[in-house]
Amino acid sequence: MAINNVGNTNHKPQLESQKLNQQQQAQNQAASAQKAQANAVAAPRQDSVSLTQSAQQMTQVQKKGTDAPVNQEKVDKLKKAIQSGEYRINPEALAQKIAKLEADMFGLSKN
Repeated sequence: MAINNVGNTNHKPQLESQKLNQQQQAQNQAASAQKAQANAVAAPRQDSVSLTQSAQQMTQVQKKGTDAPVNQEKVDKLKKAIQSGEYRINPEALAQKIAKLEADMFGLSKN
């Protein structure tokens, strides 16, 4: 005499339910991945630049230089003197002026 279906509970609905849950999770993950990719493409990258204080000062000096009026008559006179060899440079005075300019630009005090 054969005994069939002893202790047999029907696991088929439980397995189908697990498979359905797994499929839904996979679909949700795929949808999330698509949304993340769409957001990455849609959102522009935000770049930023920050300048050091020295760079900002140099920018201001350059702007002042381009905005300053030019005395063309004086420029022409100096060009002519340089070309003819009549223009003389005082190296000590030039060095002092360069040192003062750098001290002013970089906030250094000259003792």
